[in-house]
Amino acid sequence: MPVNVTGKLPAVKALQRENIFVISKERAVSQDIRPLKVIILNLMPVKEVTENQLLRLISNSPLQVDVVLLRTESYDSKHTAISHLKQFYKTFSQIKDEKFDGLVITGAPVENMDFSNVLYWDELTDIIKWADSNVFSTLYICWAAQAGLFYHYDIPKHQLPKKISGIFEHTLCSKTNPIVRGFDDSFLAPHSRNTEVRREDILKHPSLEILSESKEAGVYLVASKNLRHIYVTGHSEYDADTLHNEYQRDLGKGLNIEIPKHYYINDEVGKIPNMNWRSHSMLLFNNWLNYAVYQETPFDLSKMPKHE
Repeated sequence: MPVNVTGKLPAVKALQRENIFVISKERAVSQDIRPLKVIILNLMPVKEVTENQLLRLISNSPLQVDVVLLRTESYDSKHTAISHLKQFYKTFSQIKDEKFDGLVITGAPVENMDFSNVLYWDELTDIIKWADSNVFSTLYICWAAQAGLFYHYDIPKHQLPKKISGIFEHTLCSKTNPIVRGFDDSFLAPHSRNTEVRREDILKHPSLEILSESKEAGVYLVASKNLRHIYVTGHSEYDADTLHNEYQRDLGKGLNIEIPKHYYINDEVGKIPNMNWRSHSMLLFNNWLNYAVYQETPFDLSKMPKHE
């Protein structure tokens, strides 16, 4: 996908070095098509890393996409320069009168807190509520998936006895849903979290469908049957070294934490594995953009239907 973002964003040069198709605004406006409008609410601490990860995935399609980066107003990130945020990010008050084809809400390292104790919880719920009328399909990642399921369906998150961290095998619960079209019967994806949502709680809601799960990591992929909400409890967007960096971060905090499972080569800390979940990650985002967004969103965004 030729992803269209401001050329000054540091992620642009990094993606071009990887042979990712990123086009200028000048070229974008010369093409006689309506680009998809996708907004990314980036809740991760080191925002530049997440920008690279998500823009890489959103670029894997023949569609043209205008990407807007969104940050919270009620909480200032402590790990990203204010100058970067002010230059490349918008706030909810700046975009709330617009409509978008797609929204991605990232995870955040706050899953040990009650939702109501998260400093930006009220702002996040305002954005989720706004999206029901102003965004055609929303993709929720990790903690955001738990937050979205709680907000829309009152599905609780449960504390795990120890952190789930590693690369886990997943199987399909549905082979006919377009979000998993082309998936292998079993595939790998990273997880990194201290809490979970449970299968039995999700099955109480007939408007939801569990698409994939893992014997070790639990429910992985959930979708509303109209594909307006897609929930991913893992981190398919992670780079090969992300789990290593998180493990080192947690050790530095003095946490009693196990090494990521099925990750390091021969379980030797620091031996980063080959990335064996890239194709799944690319296909997941491609299917979401194609089948949940592009094939369904109205050409005139002012005619967007509200979520049922």
